[in-house]
Order: sequence, then structure tokens, then C-alpha cells
Amino acid sequence: DDFIFFNIYFPNGGMGEDRLRYKLDFYKDFFAYLDEYKTEGKSLIITGDYNTAHNEIDLKNPKSNENTSGFMRVERDCLDRIVADGYVDTFRHLYPDMIRYSWWTYRFKARERNVGWRLDYFFTTLDLIEAGRIQDAFIDNDVFGSDHCPVGLILGPEC
Repeated sequence: DDFIFFNIYFPNGGMGEDRLRYKLDFYKDFFAYLDEYKTEGKSLIITGDYNTAHNEIDLKNPKSNENTSGFMRVERDCLDRIVADGYVDTFRHLYPDMIRYSWWTYRFKARERNVGWRLDYFFTTLDLIEAGRIQDAFIDNDVFGSDHCPVGLILGPEC
């Protein structure tokens, strides 16, 4: 009862201009929907595959991927707006300099070489951070079985 949990697969924008526009509109519309809850004072946890690496630290080869969907400036700007609107990337909040990835292409032995992207996030409303509810966030990149690995969030009791 003390938070609302969303597990979302955000659209991939890599199949052309129309799909990229759809992805950007999805970000805008979904977070506008969440803002209604936030305005009511609800605490929110939003996890899933955001299909965007937010900052250069979040992928192995940022320079060569500047024009690749998933790291285009226009997509990253959406995540910047989410943060500016009071949502917190819990992993980066707790581990500002740690390099961990949550996705690797199946091609080119990317996983073996750890040439990955951090596309999977737990964003929360700021109140959960301020209340000390976020005890840890993790990326378990030692778990295999998919092109993604598990990401997690450990919550403490209400303070």
C-alpha cells in the first residue's frame, strides 16, 4: 500500500523514424500518466527495459553508438527529463561510477567481452530515496540465460 510498482517494456526505436517517434511519445505519455500519481503524493517504482543507455558510463562504446537507437541524444534527453521531473535512477544514485551492463547483443561474443549496455533500470520517486527506503540496487551480470541480466532493488521498511 505504500508504493505503486510498474514493470514496463519501453519500445525499441531502432527500426526507423516512425518507431523512434513512437518510443519518444511513449516515454512522454507514460511519464505524464505517472505524474498524476506523483501529484497525488504516491510513491512510485518503475522498472523494466527502458531501451536507452542514459549516459556514456552506461555502455561500452559511447562514441561509436552516438547515432544508434538506444543512445541517440534525443532518447537520452527523455531520460534527462525523467530525472529533472524528480525520478531517481536508483543504481546510478547509489553507484555513480560503477560500470555495469544489463544487456549484450548475441553477436560478436559481446557478453564474453563485456561489450554491453545498461538498458534496464529501477527509477523511483525522490520521496523513497529521501525516506531511506532504497537500501540497495544491483545488476547481477553473472546470471546468464538471456541477452539481459537481472537488475534488482532492495527496499527497507518505511522510516
